[in-house]
Amino acid sequence: MDVSFDDLLLVMAIAVAVPLLLGLVPRVPIPSSVLEIAAGILIGPAVLGWVGDDSVIKVFAKLGVALLLFLAGLELDFRKLRGHPLKLALLAFAASLAIGLALAVPLGALGIVVNPLLVAIILSSTSLGIVCPVLKDAGILDSRAGTYVIAACSVAEFGSIVVLSMFFSPTGSVDPIVTVLKLAGLAIVVAGIAALASQRVPWRGRVDEVLGRLQDTSAQLRVRAAMLLMIALLVVSEELKFDAILGSFLAGALLSALTDPAREEELGHVRHKLEGIGFGFFVPIFFVATGLSFPVDQLFSDWSTTVRVPLFLAMLLAVRGLPVLLLRRDLTRPELVPAALLQATSLSFVVVAAQIGVTVHELKPINAASLVAAGMLSVLIFPASALRLLPRRQTGTEPDAEPDERAVEGM
Repeated sequence: MDVSFDDLLLVMAIAVAVPLLLGLVPRVPIPSSVLEIAAGILIGPAVLGWVGDDSVIKVFAKLGVALLLFLAGLELDFRKLRGHPLKLALLAFAASLAIGLALAVPLGALGIVVNPLLVAIILSSTSLGIVCPVLKDAGILDSRAGTYVIAACSVAEFGSIVVLSMFFSPTGSVDPIVTVLKLAGLAIVVAGIAALASQRVPWRGRVDEVLGRLQDTSAQLRVRAAMLLMIALLVVSEELKFDAILGSFLAGALLSALTDPAREEELGHVRHKLEGIGFGFFVPIFFVATGLSFPVDQLFSDWSTTVRVPLFLAMLLAVRGLPVLLLRRDLTRPELVPAALLQATSLSFVVVAAQIGVTVHELKPINAASLVAAGMLSVLIFPASALRLLPRRQTGTEPDAEPDERAVEGM
């Protein structure tokens, strides 16, 4: 088999040039993923035609999406996913799905979308990896507002992946009972791995000693073990007829639960190394490849297709923004609008879910392109707007404390 890396060379040149350009103009608040997709559109068949349908890029892009979801799961902070914030986050996600269905069903009746449920799921997620830096820049990552927003975004990201995998896997079962049983089986596998990894048995000390001794050698044993975990759950997920992204995300979430970020140096900076593998190579290839297959000609074919982008952007804001009203007793009034904007920021899941929707013929390619374009606009507009509106603080209050008088008065 003759394999050429010519197209991959150009894709990697884009992957290097984008962050370099953004680093030279740091005041331009554009996430690199947006520019990578745009660059893929530029060099792809839709515009310049420099890169075509390349099998090598497809393979690396598939690994890229697996690592993207794995790293998304790794971002989950389970210390904040408990108690009252978790309860409200679950209610907010359920409300998002309900609002999404209410908005998408009329579009389905008009023949604009094929499956309203899929559109509702796509609009129900949030990009946790974009929200966290915004809250950190505002100095409120560990405040009451930060805790509730992170909880809501975490549940939305996790929940949307689970629901998507349950209903729209390319090889999945349409029987809801079978689907629930398979999901329970997957949960048992994850719980079993977690129990085995956390068990204090006589041989555990010896294994930990070997892991520590080889973590910074050419063996990079902790990194290999993490990759084994991701591939194993990816395969299990596929065998159970779920989409592979569920297994990848669960592997990252499991690793996040088993490792303490405060012990990162002791663990050989394994998270940093995993991010280096993903964001340094595979993930940017996935985003550029998304641009390569972006149907620009359909997106601007007539006025009806052009209005889909602002329509889906408005729906995204409504689906993820309106549930912030559940936090009206826990946040101050100045914090509600920024929280809504941050929760409506989504791109990675939109890209992945749109591709799956087209694959299973439940989403028109034009709608997939419009949803991705709306997601790109959301990460360009919403975080920057939220950052300007968020009240900056140096320290935050405990999330389980009672809301202060200003919060109550602002209701």
